[in-house]
Amino acid sequence: MLDVEHGRMAMAAMLSLVLAAALAAPVAETASGLVEGEAATGITVYRGVPYAAPPVGDLRWRAPQPAAHWGGVREAKTVGPACMQSGDPWPPWSPVTATSEDCLTLNVWVPEGTKGLPVMVWIHGGGWSAGSGSAAAYDGVALARHGVVVVTFNYRVGPFGFLAHPGLSAEAGGVSGNYGLLDQIAALEWVQANIAAFGGDPKRVTAFGQSAGSMSIVLLTVMPRAKGLFAQAIGESGGVFIPPAISPSAAGFVLKGAESEGEAFASAMNARTVEEMRALPAEALAVAKGAGGFHFILDANLVPEEPYVAYVAGRQALVPLLLGTNADEGLSFFDVKSVTAANFSEGLRGSLGVLPPPLLAAYPAATDEQAKASRGALERDLRFGYDMWAWTRLAAKSAAPVFAYRFEQRPPWPKGSAWAEWGAGHGAELPYVFGTLDAGWAWSDDDRRAAEMMAAYWTNFAKTGNPNGEGLPAWPAYASDTRQVMRLSAEAKPGDEPGVAALEVLDALFESVR
Repeated sequence: MLDVEHGRMAMAAMLSLVLAAALAAPVAETASGLVEGEAATGITVYRGVPYAAPPVGDLRWRAPQPAAHWGGVREAKTVGPACMQSGDPWPPWSPVTATSEDCLTLNVWVPEGTKGLPVMVWIHGGGWSAGSGSAAAYDGVALARHGVVVVTFNYRVGPFGFLAHPGLSAEAGGVSGNYGLLDQIAALEWVQANIAAFGGDPKRVTAFGQSAGSMSIVLLTVMPRAKGLFAQAIGESGGVFIPPAISPSAAGFVLKGAESEGEAFASAMNARTVEEMRALPAEALAVAKGAGGFHFILDANLVPEEPYVAYVAGRQALVPLLLGTNADEGLSFFDVKSVTAANFSEGLRGSLGVLPPPLLAAYPAATDEQAKASRGALERDLRFGYDMWAWTRLAAKSAAPVFAYRFEQRPPWPKGSAWAEWGAGHGAELPYVFGTLDAGWAWSDDDRRAAEMMAAYWTNFAKTGNPNGEGLPAWPAYASDTRQVMRLSAEAKPGDEPGVAALEVLDALFESVR
């Protein structure tokens, strides 16, 4: 009898422990249902939370729809797959491991036991054709430890995110394409509606992104649909201020040209109608020829005008901005070792076409070393530097403050890797911003100091709209007369804006096109 009673007591104790564990599991309530995350040393993480319905079947190439409701508690401990993509991963040292057309999910990192925190929403890069908010490079734990809620998400890329077609336009009221941008808006709207349940303050949302993610932020600042979805923004190495007319794919930046490209893509896939296009396997679309050539369009609806025009007229969202580029941004786009003074002009013609004499004069190549440096500077400025400079300069004319930076810390890229010679190249700031210095590389004390400092600046900006804070070197706001930028490495110090003379030559050339 005693043994039976003892067994009952043991069973009751076990059930109590199970119930206590269940009650202790972090659960948040979203508009679609309850989600259960997991604790990670002071940070609660929710992974793979749907923010929209799966864009599959008849929802392929449509604006994102609300996520379906679910009963009970949905486990949110595993990241969702990346959106369908092919080609080079971004960032290259943190490739996606799984893809699916059912990919509109997000991840949330929350400091435990807190409410009303500022929120940082990350928009990943990848050239509009790759990337994922669930990449290990964007783990939000380190940033969240600075007292912010971090959100990362996937959005449709390639032909799934940016294919326009007359048939799609007809069924959507006259426009098509830009589905990836609509996904971004849907994710930001989800944050506004749900983030308070996770401990975040929807009135203090900072949108931040890199490369195509930073370009997305430019577009969001001029989209009427995005008004009020974020209170400030951070742009890292990606803008939309070079005239689209000079692009080799200029026609595809407006709706009619993009529709023509979409028709050619559908024809190459032997699809004659929208229905046949939607019936094609996702895998076939992802790897099709030309699948990596899709991008946002100026559609007179979602993106009604060029950002340059909007900023000149002061029609952009007047929010505080933190903007910058990396010192060696261009090194990933050419073979540095092959450049000499003798082949400098020929190499430029082969890569960029015939350049006007004033532009060549702004990037001199009298010696081999000068040629290498000038090629790197020109590649940087044409791809990222000019856009970020123009964005900073135009935004500084508004009432909202702008803080500019030049990132100069060189990561310990692994020897033998494809990015071993990039220096402070494209994406080099990402491990420092997110504090993901655990990839097995030879990180130094200087690297860790730079990472801690950058995380402090970025999160201070998210909290107050100003990166300055106790214990940090003072970061002056950018002004048109002083043009001070923060030079970021293991140390931080303000300095004169670098390379202005060459950027002004570029500006004069672009102005002649405008």
